[in-house]
Amino acid sequence: MRAWITLFAAAISLAACSDDHGSGVFGPPTESTCPTGSTLTYDNFGKSFMERYCTRCHSSELVGAARKGAPSFHDFDTQPGIKGVADHIDETTAAGPAATNKGMPPDGLRPTMEERLQLGEWIACGVP
Repeated sequence: MRAWITLFAAAISLAACSDDHGSGVFGPPTESTCPTGSTLTYDNFGKSFMERYCTRCHSSELVGAARKGAPSFHDFDTQPGIKGVADHIDETTAAGPAATNKGMPPDGLRPTMEERLQLGEWIACGVP
């Protein structure tokens, strides 16, 4: 029973940075692929994307209410932090051939479709 409670609590916390507590936040995997010759890297894409759209909630420098519900283990101000939950980012924010996920960010400035497609590609390439 304790394992179920822990699992349930973790699932709720993954709704991160949203007032709706998860309804509509997670979508299906985008099934994006990494094209040969992809030039997207953390330095030329990922870092600026995360700073523009994500780190207002998902930053290791934020604590408590400043995180607006983002789980403490979902910090997108470092490349390793992003890699650790890249599948969640794909299912909440990226676009690809199988899905366009717009669950994040829940408010404020939002990525364009082109940026969401690039995010899907970058994740599919392993968050280089």
